[in-house]
Amino acid sequence: MLVKCFGSAIEGIDAVTITVEVSVAPGVEYHIVGLPDNAVKESLFRITSAFEHNGYKKPGKRVIVNLSPADMRKEGSSYDLPIAVGILAASEQISCSRLTDYVIMGELSLDGKILPIKGALPIAIKAREEGFKGFILPQKNAGEAAVVDGLEVYGVESGTEVVELLSGASNILPVTFDTREIYFSKLNNFDFDFSEVKGQEHVKRALEIAAAGGHNVLMVGAPGSGKTMLAKRMPTIMPPMTLREALETTKIHSVAGKTGAERGLMTQRPFRSPHHIASPVSIVGGGGNPQPGEISLAHNGILFLDELPEFPRNVLEVLRQPLEDKFITISRAKYTIKYPSNFMLIASMNPCPCGYFNHPSKECVCSQGAVARYMNRISGPLLDRIDMHIEVTPVDIGELSNRRTGEPSVKIRERVIAARTIQSERFKADNIHTNSMMNSRHLDAYCGLGHDSAELLKAAMEKLNLSARAYDRILKLSRTIADLDGEKNILKHHIAEAINYRSLDRDTWGLNR
Repeated sequence: MLVKCFGSAIEGIDAVTITVEVSVAPGVEYHIVGLPDNAVKESLFRITSAFEHNGYKKPGKRVIVNLSPADMRKEGSSYDLPIAVGILAASEQISCSRLTDYVIMGELSLDGKILPIKGALPIAIKAREEGFKGFILPQKNAGEAAVVDGLEVYGVESGTEVVELLSGASNILPVTFDTREIYFSKLNNFDFDFSEVKGQEHVKRALEIAAAGGHNVLMVGAPGSGKTMLAKRMPTIMPPMTLREALETTKIHSVAGKTGAERGLMTQRPFRSPHHIASPVSIVGGGGNPQPGEISLAHNGILFLDELPEFPRNVLEVLRQPLEDKFITISRAKYTIKYPSNFMLIASMNPCPCGYFNHPSKECVCSQGAVARYMNRISGPLLDRIDMHIEVTPVDIGELSNRRTGEPSVKIRERVIAARTIQSERFKADNIHTNSMMNSRHLDAYCGLGHDSAELLKAAMEKLNLSARAYDRILKLSRTIADLDGEKNILKHHIAEAINYRSLDRDTWGLNR
């Protein structure tokens, strides 16, 4: 007997429906075809054991399983459940009348328990698009898939529950998920707050500007000056994700298996902080079994690179293209995948090898050449793509002992949201959302300068020997500062403040030693 059921494969961050065809006929062989990897081929052993522990029999006949489309590689153990159900239906051990109504995915353990899978959310989205009635998957992934409305999502814990569900004998109810309720209930649940930061008012101001315009930031300061502490509080002042952004972000983390058991919808902007021993593939994504990298996991959020010069040069250079284009294309001989990567880069570093260059009280023991070599670990093109360079000085003991709290994140966030609202209205006819994403046409339209402002910027360009890209970055930064002030036009003091955030450009660093 021949039956068909349906599973799904992940391609990039999207799903492709897979037809699982199972034929049981006289004979003794077992074949699985359709470009399966080793994990799929090994499913026979897991399925056989699961049958034995749940009162079913492996057919003593020839079993052929075809995973269609046959020219697309099938990877992973999540095909165990649809193959097992197909074998039971084809051998007439269960009824198959409702089999084609559902997408079925799950890994089987030897005792028949169903283990979690990756990519539940994009699979659910694809199932709804293609008109399936429901999605049967592991219980631990049910909350994630239930984000998709208009689709019945059944979380199951064993193969027996799947059989009962398909036969109509089960009392399992679809998992319900109020997306908006969960979204709004978790919007402001943060572990950190800017009110906990003592001093550093100029750095807080810079980070507020960065959050308002989506600008990249490099903080340079001595050990213990608060760089990491400030970076970890950045998500608390960024605008809340829209529902569309939350779904998009959850989808990427679902594909990577990073959503966690029963987590459901991600409502807070991601904050990714890879260690400096990370490889290029772990940062940009790809690999033999393609997965999103850190830049895609940070999509709609923050990628924090602590101790920036300690990252290998080849790792840092792969960031250049996604910082500009907001996506990364992974091309290999067998596949080409495009991952989104619209993230804010927040980086930190010491000013020199010993860490105390320009320190107010400790003496630096590095030579000027050592400082230059340390800075040269970061290439000029990458430094050019970072809008703001901020010097972070240690906080005085008097401020540290002050019991007065600083301005809370919620107050800063209100100003950031107001500035983002201005940008949303400005770019409503374009496919961009923040000032940092403006192109040349937008700069001409929205960043016109008066005579005094233009002369100031021209003088700064000549004195600091800045590039054309740095010129554009200063204009974008000035536009954001003006938006925070509620000004329609960019004024001279907006340009001056923006120029001040380019103080670490290579030709000026270390000359005052």
